[in-house]
Amino acid sequence: MGRLFGTDGVRGVAGTELTGELAAALGRAACRVLGREHPRPRFVVGRDPRSSGVWLERALVSGIVEAGGDALLVGVEPTPAIAFCTLELGATAGVVISASHNPPEDNGIKFFAGDGRKLPDALEDEIEAALGTEPGPTVVPGKAREAPEARERYIDHLVDAALARLDGLRIVVDCANGAASDVAPAVLRRLGAEVHPIHATPDGTNINVGCGALHPEVVADAVVRLGADAGVSLDGDADRALFADAEGRVIDGDQVLAACAIAMREAGELSGDVVVATVMSNLGLVRAMADAGIELVRTKVGDRYVLEEMERRGAALGGEQSGHVIFRPYATTGDGLLTAVRFLSLATVRGVAVAELAAAMQRFPQVLLNVPVADRAAAIVAEPVRAAVAEAEAALGGRGRVLVRASGTEPLVRVMVEAETQTEARRHAEAIAAVLAEAAT
Repeated sequence: MGRLFGTDGVRGVAGTELTGELAAALGRAACRVLGREHPRPRFVVGRDPRSSGVWLERALVSGIVEAGGDALLVGVEPTPAIAFCTLELGATAGVVISASHNPPEDNGIKFFAGDGRKLPDALEDEIEAALGTEPGPTVVPGKAREAPEARERYIDHLVDAALARLDGLRIVVDCANGAASDVAPAVLRRLGAEVHPIHATPDGTNINVGCGALHPEVVADAVVRLGADAGVSLDGDADRALFADAEGRVIDGDQVLAACAIAMREAGELSGDVVVATVMSNLGLVRAMADAGIELVRTKVGDRYVLEEMERRGAALGGEQSGHVIFRPYATTGDGLLTAVRFLSLATVRGVAVAELAAAMQRFPQVLLNVPVADRAAAIVAEPVRAAVAEAEAALGGRGRVLVRASGTEPLVRVMVEAETQTEARRHAEAIAAVLAEAAT
């Protein structure tokens, strides 16, 4: 049996891979491990609007309470809101029930430490090990209560992080029928923007379906159709954001990082003149940072790994191409709404359109293909796959790059190729993907 925790908590199909029994057991184990230094540990508990979140929350909370912990129920809120409120409310830990960008039938459970940070692998391993242990001495059961104050504190936090108000901006926000369907429009309106929400009516089964950050072209089309100034596209749990300019061009996380890094360096706010990104970052970001005199450090994929390196280097800014951006002075994890507030307000404070901000870097054409495989680790090291990658790298020389990596949350291997032209990138990516698919059979 493999490790239960993936790169972003425990995920699986709700009711089969992620059951109520497992959720309750995780609640008990987490209470014992994360609350061992607290006589009465408190957990902030939130979820996204998936139908399965209701009964998973009930099961998880029952486990926490049974193990002697208290649960502060904040209801449907973005994942970064749980991280923020865990620290803000002085809780022992936080836990969010969400599968982020995954389809509606999936769900997940992710924990935060009391400081709002995602748990390190070692602590997750302790929780996993505790699943099969005896509960220990009988404890006095804890209690669960609602914590409605959490949302307003989170909204105030986001508004305070803005560089300027957004008065006069017409913004389309695609909420992915997810956790930010209420809070995202509220934040942008509080800052003075004219907001046009789309996909903001979650019904428990439509989260991420044909919308949100997985489909940024949707908000891009809406921006053009409505004559708006910009668009924001969130994923189901709103821990990442992509954008669109007034012409309907998509702006990704690398472009946001580039614009914000250069602005922060000019303002003397970029600690050590360093930015942390991942191995998926576009070569355009590498060149833009070099041209601006900013050191770019890269980690493996996952915003918690970005954060770990940020803290090691004392960096103020880091993130991923997918839209997870961490503004370390304001957050302990990727936050799509915080990213939107910072990026959009940078445009208003400079008096420019978001397209001008995005022009801080020029993207290399990039092709990303997902190849289903049964054994991700074995597929990557198969000799035919290694040979195909070497052949592509030799052909590209210094004019591009190849990255083949296993997904941390799905049974997929991701093939990414960058090149000077889209045609060249696709040709090499498809050749490697074909070899991968054959090796996986």
